[in-house]
Amino acid sequence: MKIAIVSDMHIGYERFSEDAYNQAKEALERASEIADAIIIPGDVFDKRAPKPEVIAQAINIFREISKKNWKARVVSSSGGEIKLHTRVPVVAISGTHERTAFGKENPLSLLGLAGLLVDADESTVIVEKDGERVAIFGLGGLSEEMVKPKLKELDPKPTSGAFNIFMFHQSTYELLPFSSDFIHYDDLPKGFDLYVDGHIHSRVEATVHGKKFLIPGSTVLTQLKEGEQEDKGFILFDTVKYTYEFVKIKCRQLVFKTLQFDSAEPKEIRESCEREIDKILKSSREKPIIRMKLEGTMAKGFNSTNVPVNSIIGKYSQKATLDFDNSKLLDPELQSDIEAIRENKIGDMPIAELGMNIFGERLRELKFDDKIKYTELFGILSDMSKKEKVLIEAMRFLNEQGS
Repeated sequence: MKIAIVSDMHIGYERFSEDAYNQAKEALERASEIADAIIIPGDVFDKRAPKPEVIAQAINIFREISKKNWKARVVSSSGGEIKLHTRVPVVAISGTHERTAFGKENPLSLLGLAGLLVDADESTVIVEKDGERVAIFGLGGLSEEMVKPKLKELDPKPTSGAFNIFMFHQSTYELLPFSSDFIHYDDLPKGFDLYVDGHIHSRVEATVHGKKFLIPGSTVLTQLKEGEQEDKGFILFDTVKYTYEFVKIKCRQLVFKTLQFDSAEPKEIRESCEREIDKILKSSREKPIIRMKLEGTMAKGFNSTNVPVNSIIGKYSQKATLDFDNSKLLDPELQSDIEAIRENKIGDMPIAELGMNIFGERLRELKFDDKIKYTELFGILSDMSKKEKVLIEAMRFLNEQGS
């Protein structure tokens, strides 16, 4: 059986709402043409409470693909509280963007209730075609600290006589080693033939318990990062051959450009930006997304707020979507102050010495005993490697000074 894996469509994403809709529509329609079934590991919608017009967009897309003459059919669903309202082999789980309070319906489950897809959250859904059975266990997006307890509670098991897919929507520590709450690959249940994750917006292939672990990435840009410059699309997985291919969809080009300036006036910066934008437009597909990063220094008397970015954005609004980062475009005086701090100096005086002098003056204002050697005390307090040790040493010093 050929299974299309389409994830993180984020329908209703406000910044690129038209892109989100068009690319979700293209991905699902293309998938319905070449796959026997579609599975969706979360974030069909961008928000847990999408506007009615956004829900209408999703309904229209799923209603159209449900009309296809599907040869594969959903034959059963077990576990959880999910009831089958369609036999169309479009199986989905909710993502973290759709997550609601426990026991509350979310926008993904509403599509399930409407019979437009099968909501597989915390249940096993079996799809069958010509005697071949594919069992999909789904675990919708949860807060990170809840994943391990939920897996222990549910104890997912593969279905005998079927090709088994474990589908979920979480961060994993191997990909994002930022939090001990993130699950590890080894935390995932054993015995499944394929592991499918959503949530991450770039493509990933790894191995879990000796089997393939796949993330198709998002179908739309949601963050203007260089990692999102890759093509968008979905994965088509063949359960018999145990191989897959990535199917591209149309997506606007994302271009990054960094410009360096030295004592530049706003007019010069504007002209440089427009020259680069014009170059990009000559070689780009329709209406690219361009992120301009401006760095360096401005001429005396100017700062980054003087750069007419809104005017540039307006000028090219019909040709490109522009985004500017001028946080590293500094005026000369600020640049000088930063360099001084980097050299641990303010004026010609080292920062530590300045701090020590202020400390001594403050002690004298508070009428501390002149016998206290404030330079030594400042040195003790400045050592913050171990707070308890510092306090003990400071108290010892003060006792000695007072005796």
